[in-house]
Amino acid sequence: MHATGQVVHVDVVPLRGPSGRLPVDEHGIPDLERMCHRWNRYLPGDVRVLSARVAPAGFDARFSAVRRHYRYRVSDARWGVDPLLRRDTLAWGRPLSVTALNEASEALLGLRDFASFCKFREGSTTIRELQQFAWQRLDAHLIEARVSADAFCHSMVRSLVGALLLVGDGRRPIGWPAEVLRSKTRDSAVAPAHGLTLIGVDYPPDDELAARAEQTRALRQPTEAS
Repeated sequence: MHATGQVVHVDVVPLRGPSGRLPVDEHGIPDLERMCHRWNRYLPGDVRVLSARVAPAGFDARFSAVRRHYRYRVSDARWGVDPLLRRDTLAWGRPLSVTALNEASEALLGLRDFASFCKFREGSTTIRELQQFAWQRLDAHLIEARVSADAFCHSMVRSLVGALLLVGDGRRPIGWPAEVLRSKTRDSAVAPAHGLTLIGVDYPPDDELAARAEQTRALRQPTEAS
């Protein structure tokens, strides 16, 4: 999996060290613009810190989120995938119908129990609100799915995509993913990770971040600790 919109938070104490250590302002707070420059000098080439700021009180990058957005890219060319796209695009090798993909995806939208599309975790909740699941053809052989939800359980996006691709190439009927959803029995169709990219995370206004994190922890934390 890849990410262009990953958000993280780090708890730190004010730094008041001698000159030559981490850059700080007159209040002992790190100079974040200079810090980003330093981080990117030492990070591997496939990781970059694009920006940083002091977070509002109570912010949690994971639990304060109200929505996450992913994309999944697939090549349906019979010869595979463009070599320049091979790291983030799945080579499917069968023609795909965008119309069939969208029709089957629409039936999965809403607040539902996605146990059929989640890797089982003891005590975890699999109820999620799938808010967007739409497909479009970007060029002759490249198709992209956009998937958004209030949260995703483990392997949910790849499981959804894997099931829908079987519909798109005609091996399963349009109503099959909805039948799988209703069965609450996990299916084996899971798309490979390299076609998946996290492209964005939405948060509420700053004064609602702490409350959102507390609300989400009440629903998710026992799950994640199990």
